[in-house]
Amino acid sequence: MTIGIGGWGSRRKPMALVRAILRSSLRDLVIVSYAGPDVGLLVASGQARRIVTGFASLDSIALEPHFRNGRQQGTIELTELDEGMLHWGLLAAAHRLPFLPIRAGLGSDVMRVNPELRTVRSPYAAAEHPDGEELVAMPALRLDAALVHMNRADAGGNGQYLGPDPYFDDLFCLAAERAYVSCEQIVPALTGPPQSLLLNRAMVHGIIETPNGAHFTSCVPDYARDEEFQRRYATAAADPDAWRRFRADYLDGDEAAYQKAIRR
Repeated sequence: MTIGIGGWGSRRKPMALVRAILRSSLRDLVIVSYAGPDVGLLVASGQARRIVTGFASLDSIALEPHFRNGRQQGTIELTELDEGMLHWGLLAAAHRLPFLPIRAGLGSDVMRVNPELRTVRSPYAAAEHPDGEELVAMPALRLDAALVHMNRADAGGNGQYLGPDPYFDDLFCLAAERAYVSCEQIVPALTGPPQSLLLNRAMVHGIIETPNGAHFTSCVPDYARDEEFQRRYATAAADPDAWRRFRADYLDGDEAAYQKAIRR
């Protein structure tokens, strides 16, 4: 299946849900993401077949180490897009359109490494393009499921972010057949600025309270990124024996065991 994962790099990722996938029998996954450790873990577990992304970063560590390993070893396929093209693909899927035109990608190697991409010519003339402007026809990125993490949610499935950036979590949900939300806290009622009420119940099929569920990524203002743990993760990724120990210490148990282990 194709799974979209919200957040951005190493920020507000639904890591508890990703860790649940690690414990599942899911395989042969296409992952659509502004990629961070969500993608790294699914590459390391061998469950991801293809990654669709504009980057794969841990923010303070430039390149996601398991993604690097997977690409260097040839164990994963990659659809590499401009970040704006990824946005447009989600937007097209959200609006149930087959594609949306965009300038991003023209004049770059995006077109070379994605030979399946096509261009369209605008039917509307302009002074600078009297015959119509040529644009990339970015295909819709339709998702079987979306996973996102919010700061707060109510039991009806409405979700709220409290940090500085919504990222594209609403578009991930709208582009998906089914959308699942983890959150720091389920509250009786959502309050605060209207623009922070990012998800409405019509977008969401399931919700779960997962305190510290974005760890080790940030979930501002509830908590910052755990930089020390992230460095430990990246260091372990460089050595197979170290990674086996890391996995045994933190990933082989359930979510409660993970949360207990990181507090030792």
